[in-house]
Amino acid sequence: MLHRTLTALVLFLSFASAAVAQPMVSAADPRAAAAGIEMLNRGGTAADAAVAMMLALGVIEPAHSGLGGGGFLVYHDARTGKISSYDAREAAPAAAGPDWFYGADGKPMTQREAVPGGRSVGVPGALRLMETTHAEHGKLRWKTLFGPAVRLARDGWAITPRFNNFLTRMPATGFFNDWAKAYLYTAGGQAKPVGTVVYNPELATLYETIARRGPDYFYVGPPARTLAATVNGAARNPSKMTMGDLASYKVIERPLLCGTYRGYRICGVGPATGTPVVLLILKQLERFDMAGLGKDSPVAWHLFAESSRLAYADRDTWLADPDYVKVPIEGLLAANYIATRSALISPDSTMASVTPGQPAGAPAFPKAALQPEHGTSSLTAVDRWGNIAQATVTIESVFGSGQSMNGIFLNNELTDFNIVPDKGGALTANRLEGGKRPRSSMSPLIVFDPAGKIRLSIGAAGGSTIIAQLAKALIGVIDWKLSAQDAISLGLLYAPAPGGVAEKDSAIEAMLPMLATLGEKLNVAPLGLKANAVEWRDGAWVGAADPRSEGVSMGLDGKPIKPVTATFQKDRPSE
Repeated sequence: MLHRTLTALVLFLSFASAAVAQPMVSAADPRAAAAGIEMLNRGGTAADAAVAMMLALGVIEPAHSGLGGGGFLVYHDARTGKISSYDAREAAPAAAGPDWFYGADGKPMTQREAVPGGRSVGVPGALRLMETTHAEHGKLRWKTLFGPAVRLARDGWAITPRFNNFLTRMPATGFFNDWAKAYLYTAGGQAKPVGTVVYNPELATLYETIARRGPDYFYVGPPARTLAATVNGAARNPSKMTMGDLASYKVIERPLLCGTYRGYRICGVGPATGTPVVLLILKQLERFDMAGLGKDSPVAWHLFAESSRLAYADRDTWLADPDYVKVPIEGLLAANYIATRSALISPDSTMASVTPGQPAGAPAFPKAALQPEHGTSSLTAVDRWGNIAQATVTIESVFGSGQSMNGIFLNNELTDFNIVPDKGGALTANRLEGGKRPRSSMSPLIVFDPAGKIRLSIGAAGGSTIIAQLAKALIGVIDWKLSAQDAISLGLLYAPAPGGVAEKDSAIEAMLPMLATLGEKLNVAPLGLKANAVEWRDGAWVGAADPRSEGVSMGLDGKPIKPVTATFQKDRPSE
């Protein structure tokens, strides 16, 4: 009898352990998800899977990510309980200064003028992020992580409808160099059709060499010389990047930034990311009965819009690289400050104007304009031990600066700085300075339930909509008790300033008449949204991916779990 009882107990514990350890990944493309699953099936950690997915995305999503960009990553170590928070944002060359984007006539460039060419390129951090993540949390050999991506680059990958759509929207002439035009377009200058298999042997060779010789090859070897020569010799907006800028780049492990919402603990990178802004949106709404209002309530979405406007106003004023400016993060997240800001929100009317607050410890920075951001990708992985990696990677605009080398596209992250460094004679927080990292909307998050157990790992892509996407999804999961999949699939009311956008063909569009009675003046348009998540639900890890994108979640069987196709956004792919 005792033997049978012990056997049953062992079987129960084994089953419970297997359930807890069920690995899962989610990424913006099934081929990237498959790369992560390959690492998990080889016995790798979430870190190994994340690096393999980042490398694969650099091949099949070159419009959004790759070695020419950077990103942020949070990693939960299941054994120690520690969450590591990594900043691999691109950095300005040492020679850069506040007038970096001023022309020979002494006038500031427009955003459109500043993006193409060499001057918008920051020192890439993506490979250093992969190196650090693997060194601190990986288990497999470094070389192994490159296998899936090398195969995709050398053996070819098929152009998808979403990728083809991006190509048709890009200026084939005047933006790309000859290699990129041959890679992406036909001899007649047309975007290569859906299903066309393209090959990138240059990138395959670069990956193989880095796999063999290590990341220093990229930062101090021949690729570094090529990168500097490419941006400094660009036909448009040449830069002044040096080999020293590349050689000195380091990933920064930032102090973890956490906040609470209705007993849930939400953690991410801060304070130059979107994490503080997500927390502000949520905390300002905490006094309202969002659960009682529900997802179909125009009042709930009006409250969400109003809280967003206040939080984005604070973001545009106070957030920047904390190594260069004093960011009043404690003051921004203080209970009394949030209460003061929340009091400005009414369920019955819309604010006539929105201004930033004055948190404790804030220096005298003027509010600056919202900078457009676009080209980004998100991914997450959980392994058999319960370790979790959540990363957001980017090259900023679609295809970044348009500059390419060794089969990769180079970012235009420096246009995430305020092109005009001052306002009314006062310097803004997010002004450009040598070595500085630009403010970002990227916000990879790990969320704990009130009992202290991990409930959700989530991130998003889509420029400054990232913040609103994540706040919306968290309200969906926490207040409206939705699955992560259903919360991600909800339409979005994006309101970073007075006015805003109701997502076209979403349920919110049908609420416009009622929203108008509350004073909301909204446009209707498709939004470039793309989120990925893994959640602990019903005793297992469950993946989620945005139905607007080509993203999927995937378990160890390697079968893509594709969300139900959305009824909106068909005319524009996610960013």
